[in-house]
Amino acid sequence: MPRLEEIHANLVDRHAEAKEQAWLGEVAAIESTMAAAEQKLVAMRSATARHTIASLGMPGFGPIAGRSSSND
Repeated sequence: MPRLEEIHANLVDRHAEAKEQAWLGEVAAIESTMAAAEQKLVAMRSATARHTIASLGMPGFGPIAGRSSSND
């Protein structure tokens, strides 16, 4: 998420420069990219706010942790 926030900030700067230079095609492209980055940031923030834990289906080690070898 920090990297995406950095990219978004860079896009804001590039957007301002493109407007100053009247690069209309570049302005439109940057606005589209900024909107996508903003949507992704909102989704990432929402996902982090939920604090959900995903089950990966990994087996537990409880049943085998207490076993010992009978070859002692």
